[in-house]
Amino acid sequence: MNEVIDLLKKHRSIRKYKPEPIPESHLEQILLAAQAASTSSNIQAYSVVAVTDPERKRKFAELAGNQQHIAQSPVFLVWCADLKKISIAANLHEDVELHQNVELFLLGTIDATLAAQNATIAAESLGYGMVYIGGIRNNPQDVTDLLELPPLVYPVFGMCLGIPDQEPDIRPRLPLAAVYHKEVYKEEGLESEIKAYDDITRVYYATRKGGGKGGEQETKWSREMLRRFKANRLRGHLHDFLVNQGFRLK
Repeated sequence: MNEVIDLLKKHRSIRKYKPEPIPESHLEQILLAAQAASTSSNIQAYSVVAVTDPERKRKFAELAGNQQHIAQSPVFLVWCADLKKISIAANLHEDVELHQNVELFLLGTIDATLAAQNATIAAESLGYGMVYIGGIRNNPQDVTDLLELPPLVYPVFGMCLGIPDQEPDIRPRLPLAAVYHKEVYKEEGLESEIKAYDDITRVYYATRKGGGKGGEQETKWSREMLRRFKANRLRGHLHDFLVNQGFRLK
């Protein structure tokens, strides 16, 4: 349809990178594009920390579940929800404490996510590849300490960035009918759409470059969702961490 849409539809997660560094001028343009993302009421409640030190990246790889592509990537970006700067701005005028609730927490998280996706598109337009790293939330306090994040700032996710050194297959997505509803949400037909997607993903996992997923020929999307979201797998430690970091989730 056009080159922007074509670029978006060709997105793949990249987990192997060439050793060439990313020029600071390119990284700056990527981050300026990130800043152009939509932000609720212009609060811009996010920050990003660029990590290039090899030892620091190695520590992040360990904290994220031994994901070695973090250590291999030239730049590891950590996107943070940041209410600290909002507090500082308000206190330029009055000595006040932020009236927090879940909405304010969500605004920072959403702002960080929107900015990061803009950065992804900008990076891919320059020929770079990336992968999001939610695994840093496995050990959020250690990540916070490593980045020296102040209260009212928390790490939402990381992002590896570099020149791709692999050509993975594009992962198929759910049928449009499973995500697109007209006027109201319609549950009817969802099960059949998911089953159809299972057939597609079964083939994808069995035949994708690099071999099947764990040697399982019957891996499919619905089974992956069961595996990922069964009890005791959803980082239950995050609530206490966020409260200790100064967020009021009420």
